[in-house]
Amino acid sequence: MSSLTPKQIKKRDGRVVEFDPEKISNAIYKAAREVGIKDEKLSADITDRVVLILEKRFNGHTIPTVEQVQDIVEEALIILGQVKIAKAYILYREERKELREAKARILDGAEDELKLTLNATKVLERRYLLKDKTGKVIETPKQMFERVAKAIAKADLKHDPKADIKKTEEEFLEMMTNLEFMPNSPTLMNAGTEMGQLSACFVLPVEDSMEKIFDSLKNTALIHQTGGGTGFSFSRLRPHDDIVKSTGGIASGPISFMRVFDMATEVIKQGGRRRGANMGILRVDHPDILDFIVAKEKNDALNNFNISVGITEKFMDAVEKDEEYELINPRTKEVSRKLNARKIFDMIVTMAWKNGEPGIIFLDRLNKDNPTPAIGEIESTNPCGEQPLLPYESCNLGSINLGRMVSTGNGSVEIDWDKLEKTVYTSVHFLDNVIDESKFPLEKISELVHSNRKIGLGVMGWADMLILLNIPYNSDEAIRLADKVISFIRDKAIAASTALAVKRGTFPNWEKSIYKSKNLKLRNATLLTIAPTGTISVIAGCSSGVEPLFAVSFIRNVMESTELLEVNALFEEEAKESGFYSESLMRRIAKQGHVQNIDEVPKAIRDIYVTAHEVSPEWHIRMQAVFQKHVDNAVSKTVNFSHDATTEDIEKVYMLAWHLGCKGVTVYRDQSREEQVLNIEKVNRVSREEDKSKKEPEVVQELDDTSNMVTVGSEFAGGCVTCTI
Repeated sequence: MSSLTPKQIKKRDGRVVEFDPEKISNAIYKAAREVGIKDEKLSADITDRVVLILEKRFNGHTIPTVEQVQDIVEEALIILGQVKIAKAYILYREERKELREAKARILDGAEDELKLTLNATKVLERRYLLKDKTGKVIETPKQMFERVAKAIAKADLKHDPKADIKKTEEEFLEMMTNLEFMPNSPTLMNAGTEMGQLSACFVLPVEDSMEKIFDSLKNTALIHQTGGGTGFSFSRLRPHDDIVKSTGGIASGPISFMRVFDMATEVIKQGGRRRGANMGILRVDHPDILDFIVAKEKNDALNNFNISVGITEKFMDAVEKDEEYELINPRTKEVSRKLNARKIFDMIVTMAWKNGEPGIIFLDRLNKDNPTPAIGEIESTNPCGEQPLLPYESCNLGSINLGRMVSTGNGSVEIDWDKLEKTVYTSVHFLDNVIDESKFPLEKISELVHSNRKIGLGVMGWADMLILLNIPYNSDEAIRLADKVISFIRDKAIAASTALAVKRGTFPNWEKSIYKSKNLKLRNATLLTIAPTGTISVIAGCSSGVEPLFAVSFIRNVMESTELLEVNALFEEEAKESGFYSESLMRRIAKQGHVQNIDEVPKAIRDIYVTAHEVSPEWHIRMQAVFQKHVDNAVSKTVNFSHDATTEDIEKVYMLAWHLGCKGVTVYRDQSREEQVLNIEKVNRVSREEDKSKKEPEVVQELDDTSNMVTVGSEFAGGCVTCTI
């Protein structure tokens, strides 16, 4: 470049950054590719012409704006006779302009510096970004991450008054703004605010007295108001028709009190931004287990609960041997009667086939990995089942985006293990700090959390990593890689927690933990959890948890009256690079969600872009099991079945999950519930004219085709299609 070449360029938000001709060349190459021209030399030649024009017009003195440079690109394309490329480039600029304007309206005029999707921006505005008393957004997505990074880094001072918290803040911020790691929703919502409650997962006891039951109900409301979800075991409650000596009456049983909790949740939104979420568990040996299994047979019952049967090893042994097992009255500890285990198991399977609930939780396995058995027994989990907790315990979660842990260069694509290691260390540091900065709604919870210091570091973007590495999800190679990746994360998380223990001390209950006999001095009683990562996956623009893709192309209900055609970003890029991309093809794919019978898509690509319903249930369970092998908490995973699956198919998966060491299982047969957030339905036509009168952003892409297409809600990223929690 000559001395007249601009050294800087002014961005739309007023920032001045270094001028990089390579960005111009990349933009031209992408526009050329849109019209079937893949010629890097041509892109470079056009870029040279653009630079010459810039040198002539700005003389190396005036700093050009982004818009001025883009205008010159259009001019150069036309001068050089590249009309088709010019048209593609102009259309791209127009689409980007519409997207910026739509996001600016969502953000009350502010620009999204992070270049997130329209849907991610809307989700952030609705749930996460701070607002003033009038409801006006008062921070951008980047400012949200700055707020969070600053608040969490501050905890370093509690352990070292001389700590360089500015450096820590920068590390945390870089990790989040690069979409490499996301903490759980309450941390994004509440860090640096007066609310200050940063954990997602809570378990509360439900003890067998009216006073204590309603104490738990009150505490549930307090937790939901701060954005947390709650789990309960109702197994301590005496069965219905049991004696109540204090009144001379009879007990109403656990199910009746679950309805009370459900009704209370209905009127209390989590922090006003999240729907109340509960997990209800009943032991399989409770006398009311039959009523519990069918408690959600009707779709309008217990809608604020996920429910799971607490399965014991003794029960599963009886199932395999087709023997009876005992029901135990929790009040008297006496056997109330015996049932055939096989018949109860069949009943659970049938209800799961019918509408996806109840799930099953293997209680003995939760307690086998209980790091502090001397402190208490684990009897429940958080709402999605991935976080087993003691009564009055809480845990904060965060997930590494594995799709961002892949490097490309020199014609090869591989996992960047150094980057992954650094991210694990920084994430463990972040999550440990969250404990110190969180304001818990109950003193009992605060005491137990600080005594055990449990964290739940997980992953998302697993399907994206496999796609980038050209590995089918449903393959032995994927299973082997999963084992390698999660064991690596486990080892580095242990090393990171050990390093923190040297600086800050072990968790206070370490002396009473399983780690003392191993002389493993950890800062945190638990380290890894695989969460469902719903909205944080949407923000990060990646696949959910360890799930496969739910669809390749689909319709996203971004907001009222706005439905957008959304294509998996990796697939769209590959389709354009391979030369088979067209909008009409993407619409065809959106009618079914997958690409398996689409002849225009090369078979090698079809094999890689498999979706959840194409992955057999056995592969789902094998993937869950290999992650569970290295995770000390649990794994949130949904096993998807087609609508025509049988009860025998469900049974096979439950038995496989038990034999492979899973801690719980969630299954869902397509269309077995009236409401699910992944549907094939009529898409409403939305025109620009109709939308102009609305305050919401106008539709960015018109949907003229009203035939059946796969549709999802704005916050769905994959996994359980009935869960909105």
